[in-house]
Amino acid sequence: MSREGNAQPLRLAVLLSGSGRTLENLLLRQQDGNLLGTVELVLSNREGVRGVTIAESAGVRTIVSPQGDASLETWSAKLFGFCREANIDLVVMAGFLQLVAIPDDFVNRVINIHPSLLPAFGGKGFYGNRVHTAVIEQGVTASGCTVHFVDNEYDHGGVLLQRQVPVTPDDSPETLAARVFLEECEALPEAINLLAKRQRTKQ
Repeated sequence: MSREGNAQPLRLAVLLSGSGRTLENLLLRQQDGNLLGTVELVLSNREGVRGVTIAESAGVRTIVSPQGDASLETWSAKLFGFCREANIDLVVMAGFLQLVAIPDDFVNRVINIHPSLLPAFGGKGFYGNRVHTAVIEQGVTASGCTVHFVDNEYDHGGVLLQRQVPVTPDDSPETLAARVFLEECEALPEAINLLAKRQRTKQ
């Protein structure tokens, strides 16, 4: 879908810990006019990752802020302080592998994409190929991805949308991951557009 009518794009902050493939997809959708959002800020808890390079190359303000010795509350407050300064409407976790404490003013304004059909195969320790390995070992015939609101527990908040893929008998974690990621590339922009339209109807 292209931007419609007077829809106001959401100002997005993307939190990442690694390769930045999801950020890359969002920037591409933004460039093509198929995202009701603009990436204004990228926050990483790890230095030297590809996602930081992608953000900087795209001219997006990028901040690397490891937790270090800071408490969860102090470090989370620092991250969301950056988001307030940038007037962020929606925080998008895109391969961000650390728990954060959500402040009251960002409740229902932080979303995450997870590579399974939650609540199955979610929670602490379930990320990346660990998820897909568990799916295959359990012998289930369908997996997929989930976009959900983030609360103060891993993979726990309310579900926005899900997309499903088959699990085939000859799947490896890598082949299943590739199939799921294709759906993630559709699901996350779809969820952002959905939230942008909801915002418009409230105005």
